[in-house]
Amino acid sequence: MKHLLSLIALIILFSCTSQNTSSKYSKIEYEAGPCFGFCPIFKLTVNSDRTAILEAEHFNFSKDPSKDDSSKPREGTFKTTIKEADYNKLVSLLDGLDVKSLKNNYGNHNITDLPTSYLRINFADGTSKNVEDYGKNGNEKLAEVYQFFEDLKHNQQWAKVK
Repeated sequence: MKHLLSLIALIILFSCTSQNTSSKYSKIEYEAGPCFGFCPIFKLTVNSDRTAILEAEHFNFSKDPSKDDSSKPREGTFKTTIKEADYNKLVSLLDGLDVKSLKNNYGNHNITDLPTSYLRINFADGTSKNVEDYGKNGNEKLAEVYQFFEDLKHNQQWAKVK
């Protein structure tokens, strides 16, 4: 009987322990710069509590951009809480990159009309990693992360704040 009660107590103890949901990333920032065309220009910041800010400049939401769009005012600043499944996917993508081992710079600057992306990661341990990628072709896994950020602009419920 004593062993049965001990077993039940252990089961209850393990079932009640909260799962550690803290992220090793305190802030994840992605910035897409301009090109000599209609490349989306924006900065998206995601915090470890899943809150996010999107600073959209130009070419982020129109399906058929034109030269006139670049003379319009910036598209705005938006906020949301990233869906938990999407945040977990982002963390998984970053984990797959082995962020700390990435080079600081990628790309061929001899070509002059490509966009530059910036991936800035602040870790919970206080360290950070900044990656500049001219042409957005650093490697296949980086390209997947960039596309994920592009998709976040369209698959979350953004509220305009200014």
